[in-house]
Amino acid sequence: MTDAVQIMVRPFMMCLILAGIHTYLGIHVLGREVIFVDLALAQIAALGATVGFIFGYALDSTGAYFFSLSFTLLGAGIFALTRSDERSFSQEAVIGITYAMAAAAVILILDRAPQGAEHLRYLLVGNILAVDWPEILKTFGAYAVIGIFHWSFRRQFLLLTFTPKQAAEQGVNPRLWDFLFYASFGFVVTSSVRIAGVILVFTYLIVPAFAAMLLATGVGNRLFLGWTLGVVGSLFGLFLSYRFDLPTGAAVVCTFGILLMFAVLWRRLAATRR
Repeated sequence: MTDAVQIMVRPFMMCLILAGIHTYLGIHVLGREVIFVDLALAQIAALGATVGFIFGYALDSTGAYFFSLSFTLLGAGIFALTRSDERSFSQEAVIGITYAMAAAAVILILDRAPQGAEHLRYLLVGNILAVDWPEILKTFGAYAVIGIFHWSFRRQFLLLTFTPKQAAEQGVNPRLWDFLFYASFGFVVTSSVRIAGVILVFTYLIVPAFAAMLLATGVGNRLFLGWTLGVVGSLFGLFLSYRFDLPTGAAVVCTFGILLMFAVLWRRLAATRR
């Protein structure tokens, strides 16, 4: 294998795993109109890791991970309880406030910590180049379990995302299934942030799903197109990172941004031809 393949094959495999689970979750997030829930939960996970760091656990340690997961599950409970169909109550406002408070808390804590700026950078951009095969396999296994769980109960999740009133009529408990959605979502985010950082995780969640929703209809078609865009964006982003010695996460994010611009242009061109 060439040097580029040897260096990038493991990050690329991890990117595919991230694209696979986050594109699916992104379709739900866009359908629920809670776009920034990923940023909020990711920031809560970062806050948990930061608190664990203060208690003596390295940011990439198992102890810090369980701190992150505990904080994220608490956030999932808050978001499940604050969902409302009343127009006077905006769950997006709750999500935004939660994100701002978690981000501020991280800055306050790390301001007094040795090498706080370096730890903050790690939380934002991760270190996807450092992944090894055991971590890739462990992440794939964990996300496969989440995927099977969502597939098994896809009726409840899809009803609550796209037709919440119909879900209530069919006896789906919104509080319970919202919590299960946000808890499983939070588990994914907690694991992903450790690997890729807050910014790249948000990009994988929103950009492929949003581009797919611009160009396709139906959950199945959008999933397939979103996964395709995830593969293409990851491949070109990693190539640019290696070829021009660019920060990997930033290169992938910008590549997805370019793909999204092409998707918007394609939709506009298609609209003008009708």
